Amino acid sequence: MADESLTAAPGGLRGRARWLVAGGLIVVAIIVAAWIHLSGRETTDDAQIDGHIAPIAAKVGGTIQRVLVRDNQEVKQGDVLVEVDPRDLQVALARAEADLAEARAAAQATRSGVSVNSTMASSQLTGAKAERQNAEAGVDLASRDIEAAQASLASAQARQREAEANLTRASKDKARLEALVAKDEVSHQQYDLVVATEQQAKAAMESAQAAVVLAQKNIDIMQSRKAQAEGKLTQASSSLSAASTVPAQVTAIEAHASSADAKVAQQEAVVAQAKLNVEYATVRAPVGGMVSRKSVEVGQIVQPGQPLMAVVPLEQVWVTANFKETQLAAIRPGQTASIKVDAYGHAVQGTVDSIAAATGARFSLLPPENASGNFVKVVQRVPVKIVINREQDLQRMLRPGMSVEATVYTR
Repeated sequence: MADESLTAAPGGLRGRARWLVAGGLIVVAIIVAAWIHLSGRETTDDAQIDGHIAPIAAKVGGTIQRVLVRDNQEVKQGDVLVEVDPRDLQVALARAEADLAEARAAAQATRSGVSVNSTMASSQLTGAKAERQNAEAGVDLASRDIEAAQASLASAQARQREAEANLTRASKDKARLEALVAKDEVSHQQYDLVVATEQQAKAAMESAQAAVVLAQKNIDIMQSRKAQAEGKLTQASSSLSAASTVPAQVTAIEAHASSADAKVAQQEAVVAQAKLNVEYATVRAPVGGMVSRKSVEVGQIVQPGQPLMAVVPLEQVWVTANFKETQLAAIRPGQTASIKVDAYGHAVQGTVDSIAAATGARFSLLPPENASGNFVKVVQRVPVKIVINREQDLQRMLRPGMSVEATVYTR
């Protein structure tokens, strides 16, 4: 009996050893398989669904007349959501259109005045220039006439002096011959010739005196004409000066017309804004999606910019997965990903779109200031955007803010 127990003991030990070795090999195989399986992926549960949220706000103030949607209702782009009472806005539009009509009438009248004044200014300036040219020509002509009359006067005075000299000589000759005739020393014929010569000299002198008087009168007449011509020239110069200021007046009128045109443009802008305000009274959905956070009711008075609701387009959702910085070495855009949705317990497929330019801490309201000396090394997380592949069963059931678990396949 003792011999059988001794032989049996070693066999039992050898059996247990074989089982232990086999179990160890199985555990190692499982660990190796798990390592091989998990080494080609990066997983994080710090991830959530993100999406666009289109805020709907009032662009004009007024009383809410109609609310045509309810919370969580799906709407299409362009659907009417809310209507504001447009009557006040329509009155403002009518007032703006009336002001525009008045501004256009004033601008048209001003433009007509510019045309009339421009024509009159051109005519006045041309006439004044012609009048001055004529006056200058009259002054020049009178000056030449005076010069000619003065030349005639000088010639007449010269003839007068010559006639006076001839008369003096003839009178002296007559006086000498009178004494000789009385003594019969010269003939009466010679005496008669001297007398005739004296008479001719008197006549010539009288004619020369008359010519001098006439020449002087001509000079007086020419000077009077010149004075009249100079007066006309002065008047024409004044008229030209006055006409020269008309273009400046026209420029001022044109500036006034430009101001009137500017007022027309300003009123046109007011009318355009009033028309937009009437259109803004009808609030439409900018995108298709689901209505959320509706905070408007019929009869409520709203102000411009006041939030009314939000529209969430469910077709445009993605995943923001915050991976640890130590997990980013193998993650690249274009890699496939699996997103497990906590709410449904199912996964959807996606693709890595991009990696954020900074860690989430840098975008926080109060980022850490490591330069203050209280630095503690903490593993940072970097947002990674994962787009969800379309046409999947859970796609329209995903809501922004849902928690998910994201796995990126790096191999």
